[in-house]
Amino acid sequence: MPERSSRRRGHAAVAALAALSLTGGLTLAGCSSGSEGQKERASDAARRASPAAAPLWDRTPASVAAVGDSITRGFDACSVLADCPEVSWATGTDSGVRSLAVRLLGASKAASHSWNHAVSGARMAQLPEQMALAAQEKPELVAVMIGANDACRDSARIMTPVTDFRASFEASMRQLRATAPKAQVYVSSVPDLKRLWSTGRTNELGKQIWKLGICRSMLGDADNMGAAAVARRDAVRKRVVAYNRVLEDVCAKDARCRYDGGAVFDYRFTGKQLSRWDWFHPGRDGQARLAEIAYRNVTAAGPPA
Repeated sequence: MPERSSRRRGHAAVAALAALSLTGGLTLAGCSSGSEGQKERASDAARRASPAAAPLWDRTPASVAAVGDSITRGFDACSVLADCPEVSWATGTDSGVRSLAVRLLGASKAASHSWNHAVSGARMAQLPEQMALAAQEKPELVAVMIGANDACRDSARIMTPVTDFRASFEASMRQLRATAPKAQVYVSSVPDLKRLWSTGRTNELGKQIWKLGICRSMLGDADNMGAAAVARRDAVRKRVVAYNRVLEDVCAKDARCRYDGGAVFDYRFTGKQLSRWDWFHPGRDGQARLAEIAYRNVTAAGPPA
């Protein structure tokens, strides 16, 4: 009996040492020449034993701040030439739109845990100031849609240079990170202004509103199909494409930033989804479509391909 007990204790000790060796809990002297297979098994066991790194992107943020321009303010969605933030795709409370905040937080919580710091007419140069205001709210998610006004100028010649656009967006991200280093950022692409012109120009009332000065670089002289007018519109579209490239590039350098992959730029708004007053800004239905796109991308397992 004592001899068998001694053998059992010996076997148990050997088994324990082997287990510790395989899980990386013990390194035995003189074992550096062990087989590659043993090393691989030990490495695999160690990886299984260590907790997985927490993902940087949280698909269920508990608060939302919005920054941007007239689209995010719901301009011309409820009445002519006026903001209507309650239908904003990002933080609005309208039950028909079901904004990103409502979809993420629920209607009651969205009212107290979302903030809209967008300003109609804002260009990228104004975004750092908006970001500073948003950061003070300590939001878990900041929704960004800006850039249309950088291309929508009185003349295509005075569109914001791409280098300036980049510098201002980089400054905006630094501004946010200085106060809210862990806030997630969802960046929408700039809409395709030329496609909006093509859709809206079928409405005579809309074209009359355009003459008041909305996006002259694209919408001015709306029915002119001469070479100069076509070239002007193409130049504006090309600049928007360049802006979207900047948004994607700068966002990719921040581990907590997600670009929409060009989803808003690619979206084909119909007349039903545009403002019934200016046939250029999104109406309620268009705001709802923007909310759908944002929610889909924010809650996706990974960023758009």
